[in-house]
Amino acid sequence: MARDPRTAYPQPPQPLQKQELPGKTDAMEPVPDHGEKSYTGSGKLEGQAAIITGGDSGIGRAVAIAFAREGADVLVSYLDEHGDAEETKTWVERAGKRCVLLPGDVKEEAHCAAIVERTVSEFGRLDILVNNAAHQKVIADFEDLSAEELDVTFRTNVYSMFFLAKAAVKHMKPGATIVNTTSINATDPSAGLLPYAVTKGAIYNLTGGLAHRLIDRGIRVNGVAPGPIWTPFIPATMTDEKIKSFGSSTPIGRAGQPAELAPAYVYLASDDSTYVTGEVIAVTGGRLML
Repeated sequence: MARDPRTAYPQPPQPLQKQELPGKTDAMEPVPDHGEKSYTGSGKLEGQAAIITGGDSGIGRAVAIAFAREGADVLVSYLDEHGDAEETKTWVERAGKRCVLLPGDVKEEAHCAAIVERTVSEFGRLDILVNNAAHQKVIADFEDLSAEELDVTFRTNVYSMFFLAKAAVKHMKPGATIVNTTSINATDPSAGLLPYAVTKGAIYNLTGGLAHRLIDRGIRVNGVAPGPIWTPFIPATMTDEKIKSFGSSTPIGRAGQPAELAPAYVYLASDDSTYVTGEVIAVTGGRLML
């Protein structure tokens, strides 16, 4: 039976809660849904190998679970959230697929190259790159924005995508795909997330430009633009009031769950979308990409 989108998942207000960056999934209330009990695969990615950055929790974990249930082996790249990453690995392996965990900092080009080389070494191929790792921090006063914060945000969110794509395309064959995570902030920026929003606008543009650059190799590049999604970033970066009301700004009236994003990534990574490149799918709870 079809579910009412307004009540399919918890609605605001969320309970007050606070975490330190990068946040932990199990400490959240309510705990996000990554599709652990709901996602059913149908072999759309059978025999393929995927990299998912930021795959330890949130959207990345949901994508890892979905990809595994569709038949893909997965390398999960993450910073240092070992507990969350091990939980993701457990779900991938329950689907009967291999999962390699690789901690490290995607701000560094050498580490991005190592991610790609480890994937090819472990799986013998690379078919899908999901650029999902991100950094965000709420800056209440514009004058408090530091050069250091700009550098961390841009290197994590944008530089890493260049580094990973450059390393990955050397190993990708026609039919391979890249899927970038952008955001509703790309076109409707939140004032307190200005550096993050600017990077997400850059990713939106990068997706189209890279798609045109790589299609002559048979490699498609697309993106997914999440709206407000309930992930560890939220209690780790936002004020009490923002946490309580998170998601209420959408026409659907609630925050999205990571599980609601995963099918978009599967579609863009699979042969269901062979005539789609340079596009961004908005999964925003009804907020419009202007």
